[in-house]
Amino acid sequence: MPTCEQILIAHPFFKDLPLYYLHQLAALATPVEYEPNQYIFHEGQPAEYFYVIIEGKVALETFAADRGALSIETIEAGEVLGWSWLFEPYCWHFSAHVIEKVKAIALHGASLRYMCENDNVFGYRLVKRVAYIVMRRLQTTRLQLLDIYQTGAGGS
Repeated sequence: MPTCEQILIAHPFFKDLPLYYLHQLAALATPVEYEPNQYIFHEGQPAEYFYVIIEGKVALETFAADRGALSIETIEAGEVLGWSWLFEPYCWHFSAHVIEKVKAIALHGASLRYMCENDNVFGYRLVKRVAYIVMRRLQTTRLQLLDIYQTGAGGS
């Protein structure tokens, strides 16, 4: 079984990140597993971890009063989950519902923020990578909303 450091080195999110930083990140790493139908976190709860997905699938969901849980995007192996730990008020904006058994590495958000604040080069690199994910998820959400409203308008 590979170590957390080996997994981080091989993970696409951390590509080209200097080994010095990967050593530090590995020191924060905790392996975690979740079974199908479990929730890793719920919208509105404190956002304490950043998840590096190794195996499995997770549905990002949001709740709509008139429709219940709406799936926004599916996160799979090779991707990361969660960016709310980086931005105040450090609460989840979505829920993460496990579709297929997940194996992941959890990185403590407060420790990551400390690393970012104390090493501007690392902080810039990490925030730039997270910002790309935020932008991509916003685009996915926009497309989902267009589809929902188009379907709703077509059915009238």
